[in-house]
Amino acid sequence: MYTLKSSQLVPTERDEVFEFFARPENLGRITPDWLSFRILTPSPVPMRAGAILDYRIGLGGLPTRWRSIISTYEPPHRFVDEQLLGPYDYWHHTHEFEVVPEGTLLRDRVVYAPPLGPLGRVAHALMIRGQLERIFTHRHEIIAERFGRLEGQSPALAIFRMD
Repeated sequence: MYTLKSSQLVPTERDEVFEFFARPENLGRITPDWLSFRILTPSPVPMRAGAILDYRIGLGGLPTRWRSIISTYEPPHRFVDEQLLGPYDYWHHTHEFEVVPEGTLLRDRVVYAPPLGPLGRVAHALMIRGQLERIFTHRHEIIAERFGRLEGQSPALAIFRMD
């Protein structure tokens, strides 16, 4: 298992930021074009605990289906999406939104396991880790464009292996 932690501070009220993330239709806006992301679930998607979301992404040029469930939905504080079907053996993504004096602190924690056991660990070292870093770096850039950035702010991103 691996964990990706990401945080970003934006000078925008939490309700506005949460509302953006609570609309699955906006996921395509923060996903890099090279993933060829497409939401398959008809819009509008009512966000709530138990909501099922279907996507298609392109991994290595191959279309890949991804199905998630919103397992926790606590507006405007947090929500959790978990992969039911997709490219990982395990994917659990917690999105948190905290009011701070400067605006809103967005925190992501993704616990994931690549597929294919030992081969997946090699793929993680050679490719998956870098892809996830590029995806979250792109996401930080788009969020900063959409909600603003604080002077001198840079993305805080860390990946480490869990024991």
